[in-house]
Amino acid sequence: MAGLPQALADARPDNWMNAAHGIMTTDTLPKIASLRVQIEGKPVTLTGISKGAGMIRPNMATMLSFIATDAGIAQPVLEQLARDVADQSFNRITVDGDTSTNDSFVVAATGKAEVEITGPTHPGFLVLRAALIEIAKELAQKIVRDAEGATKFITISVEEAGNTEEALKVAYAVAHSPLVKTAFYASDPNLGRILAAVGYAGIEDLDVSRVNLWLDDEWVARDGGRNPTYREEDGQRVMKQDEIRVRIALGRGTAKDTVYTCDFSHDYVSINADYRS
Repeated sequence: MAGLPQALADARPDNWMNAAHGIMTTDTLPKIASLRVQIEGKPVTLTGISKGAGMIRPNMATMLSFIATDAGIAQPVLEQLARDVADQSFNRITVDGDTSTNDSFVVAATGKAEVEITGPTHPGFLVLRAALIEIAKELAQKIVRDAEGATKFITISVEEAGNTEEALKVAYAVAHSPLVKTAFYASDPNLGRILAAVGYAGIEDLDVSRVNLWLDDEWVARDGGRNPTYREEDGQRVMKQDEIRVRIALGRGTAKDTVYTCDFSHDYVSINADYRS
């Protein structure tokens, strides 16, 4: 509390970058994003910062993120928006599956743009909601891209699930597997490791003969087994990329969801073996 008067005295519109630097820990770069949208013919600005590089599976975890907008948003609407936005951004990322207690996601609305969002039926609600999700996703993905020791950004999309819970179970099982993450680091298209994670994700009645798997555009596993037309060199080509999409179809329904993660490298082990708080 003693520092608040000094902080308020130093409040300036161009201090966002200083704030982004100020909350860094093992981050290698500041994370900041901004965008402007039109609502009721008036420009509305959203700007946010975040920090985090390790102990990341927002539940929350050791991440901080703050987004401010000059739109006016009724408090109950703002509270619901914050939860909704978090579930589509920060609650869809993981670095190592580890969590802590030192976390915050804050959305602030000043009302200086003379636009007041009173509820979901307001004409500008969907525009503002989409903008908040867009900027939160950008900040969340910056955390994964700057993860401790990470060399690859990985999108894991699960579709044809029975419900969202199933989709997330499978996505996180793949994203948290040390064997999968080290295979990505080695650019090794180890299909067995990915399929094993799908199998132990906790869907008891999963019919493995209906599971399909793609690495980017390469259909590598078909109906629970290796796709007859798949070639190892094609899978390795994808795995050497800096950004990789894993797409898994469970053949159970229409639900889908996406999780963003990274690989595990030697540097991740070194950073966390040497780090003391």
